[in-house]
Amino acid sequence: MKTRLFVVTNIMLDLLGERQPFYEPIAKLATLADQGKLTMVVSPISFATVNYFLVKSETPEIAKEKLRKFKIITEICKLDVHTIEKGLNSSFRDFEDSLQYFSAVDSDCDIIITRNGKDFKNAMIPVMTADEYLKSIRK
Repeated sequence: MKTRLFVVTNIMLDLLGERQPFYEPIAKLATLADQGKLTMVVSPISFATVNYFLVKSETPEIAKEKLRKFKIITEICKLDVHTIEKGLNSSFRDFEDSLQYFSAVDSDCDIIITRNGKDFKNAMIPVMTADEYLKSIRK
């Protein structure tokens, strides 16, 4: 069974915005997803947030095209009233982080990929950076 990685918003933005020095590791994960070697799961909220930031530096058409291509290699999780309830009633300081976390859990993800592991300190599933995950599969 393929590993299911939940990719949080900042990681998606690192990839689509080609933000250095974070771009290379997530680009490698995207390649593995494109090759069918793992599944990247993302929240629908991430698409809206990433679009918001991308159009600040490029045209809306280019931003949408990047999102279209990214959608092809990812699975978009369900975000519903139950996820919102869990987030509202959780101990997470940041509401978006709570939605990302409960989306990952509800989507049966194996690992959360983020650059801000401290945001998920009480997570019941492993939390790694893209680079840490790549190093873990090389062993």
